[in-house]
Amino acid sequence: MSSVAVNGITVGYDDTGPRDAASVLVLVHGHPFDRSMWRPQAAFLAAAGWRVIAPDLRGYGASTVVPGVTPLSAFAGDIAALCDRLGVRRFVLGGLSMGGQIVMECHRLFPERLRGLLLADTTERAETPEGRRWRAATADRLLCDGMSAYADDELPRMVSPATISARPAVAAHVSRMMRDTAPAGAAAALRGRAERPDYAGSLARATAPVLVVVGADDAYTPVADARRLAGRVPHSTMAVIDGAGHMPNLERPDAFNKALMTFLDTIPEES
Repeated sequence: MSSVAVNGITVGYDDTGPRDAASVLVLVHGHPFDRSMWRPQAAFLAAAGWRVIAPDLRGYGASTVVPGVTPLSAFAGDIAALCDRLGVRRFVLGGLSMGGQIVMECHRLFPERLRGLLLADTTERAETPEGRRWRAATADRLLCDGMSAYADDELPRMVSPATISARPAVAAHVSRMMRDTAPAGAAAALRGRAERPDYAGSLARATAPVLVVVGADDAYTPVADARRLAGRVPHSTMAVIDGAGHMPNLERPDAFNKALMTFLDTIPEES
């Protein structure tokens, strides 16, 4: 793990693969996780010659915890600043769940830097009034009670029942990431995410290729939501990962990596 100071905070990150690689993929984790969720993808793609950068978002993992409210624009600004510090101007950007919404925010703010987008188990829609109330209440709960009970409650929705029974190490990894997240960082992200815009308009203007991925058993963003998202984006393809819930990159890494590599092979090289 490396770290760098950007935007007044310290960002921890993994930088895997050849530093002089022609192609760079930046991967953004979801809530309430950290960069370790992308290790199966980083190892696979680095072996294929890609440089893979996976940061911890502010408030998560080894990055600085910033209490209060963290809007998606702050996460996007940190990613841009990190890539600037690493000398990376253009890159493919991927994210899962909240990470996917951060990818959409990056696309809204600086589409010219993105060669392609991976949107996994996420939604382009703005939060509903009911969702905003739930996020505010959950943020209060995390600050009051910590992450353990929340992790116990959410694990059966984060990964599929098949994963919990057949791949307990994966379920344990997901649970550990949730438990290890700082409550103040998670709460700040929940409050900021509640105010996100609708990204349908900016995605409709996308010129870069887009891959939409979803676990077949995802309880948060069902396959129907992923199909709607893919239908709103030009130049999009879609992959449904059988036997996976909300975390297909960890639950079924071989299938996820195959879909991602097939997509990456379609992205034109930089001129």
